[in-house]
Amino acid sequence: MPDDAQIQRAEIGQVPSHWEVAPLSAFVSRVTYGFTNPMPTVDDGPFMVTAKDIHDGRIDYSTVRHTDWKAYRNDLTDKSRPRINDALLTKDGGSGRVAICDRADVCINQSVALIQPNGNINSRFLLYILQTPHYQRRMEEDSDGTTIKHIYITRVDKMEVAIPPLAEQHAIVGIVGALDDKIELNRHMNETLEAMARALFKSWFVDFDPVRAKAEDRDPVLPTPITDLFPARFIDSELGEIPEGWSVKLLDTLARFVNGLALQKYPPSDGNSLPVIKIAQLRSRNTTGANRASADLDSDYVVQDGDILFSWSGSLECVLWAGGSGALNQHLFKVILDTYPRWLCYLGIHLHLEDFRHIAAGKATTMGHIQRHHLSDARLAVPPPRLMSAASTIMEPIVESLWRREVQSRALAVARDALLPKLISGELRVKDAEKFVERAA
Repeated sequence: MPDDAQIQRAEIGQVPSHWEVAPLSAFVSRVTYGFTNPMPTVDDGPFMVTAKDIHDGRIDYSTVRHTDWKAYRNDLTDKSRPRINDALLTKDGGSGRVAICDRADVCINQSVALIQPNGNINSRFLLYILQTPHYQRRMEEDSDGTTIKHIYITRVDKMEVAIPPLAEQHAIVGIVGALDDKIELNRHMNETLEAMARALFKSWFVDFDPVRAKAEDRDPVLPTPITDLFPARFIDSELGEIPEGWSVKLLDTLARFVNGLALQKYPPSDGNSLPVIKIAQLRSRNTTGANRASADLDSDYVVQDGDILFSWSGSLECVLWAGGSGALNQHLFKVILDTYPRWLCYLGIHLHLEDFRHIAAGKATTMGHIQRHHLSDARLAVPPPRLMSAASTIMEPIVESLWRREVQSRALAVARDALLPKLISGELRVKDAEKFVERAA
């Protein structure tokens, strides 16, 4: 922190004297909100971003719906069309999630506010300000509503902020952005590698492409040592035609599917506790805000990074957990490996996941779920040991890297979240933060 001669008082505490302290409105040219009436949705067209589409400082375009061009161009909806680099703030829920608009063909609905920076503030610096705990608390304290809290953008506009000169803003953005960029790169790499693993698994273990190629006297386009391990003919089985020498296994014989506990019966004691991993934590991939339970549990019910978790009720999901140690709640299976490798169990569950979801959706009178016998009804063709071992040399590094890369991203996010408030308040100066990021990244 600068010495006393170089500081001034601000709502966030002491900040450098050369920073400008003023309402947020001094640094933005427009604050508004999205279109308040339903927009027509189509299969293609401009993206219509809602609050549910904003996570982790970005827009998740995989969940965004589309609107038609006529509605998008309507003058009445002009306020719902952000420019590239405008900040988007979710209004519902008390605390606002923030993202930067990175496309021209985007509009927002009434659950999202638009904050347009002027030339005195870097758009990503604005995003970082709104993400810091201090301003998140301010927005939550200023929100209203009985069941669902709503953030009023006119109050956000009046929040006092402390802003350094642009050059310093750019430096801070560069430092924090290096961590964010690495996290985003990890996310993209995982998406690509998981798609590759699933495609290869389907080709070899579901469609049996190498076997079909050899049976039809075609080149499987694989290294000769691996090609030689695939047979050239099929045999009949309960699963239909499978490669000669392969066997059919029930999904629940590949590993142990251990159901979680009713953890309210295992309260924490003596300060020794674990976060409870429920379906919500499975979907968010972290334990932020989770309940706590006793850590004195059998190891079968303690979750570690790399474990396969599979929710059999509610939202059926299967993930390679990377959110840190936790306690396994009921409605979740922990898939404990025995004879078969992790990649086979993980991809084997995903092979049947849509069928499981369809079964769960058919239970209209209760919360959708599957039962244990559905695991036995699901079957998988499994190759003999030599081919399994050869496949593992390819599949294992890919699948293992998925959860390890997520663990790395979690550590980077912890470093970023510790660093950001100190930089935004001026407590930590740029030159010191650069060394910190170099070590973390």
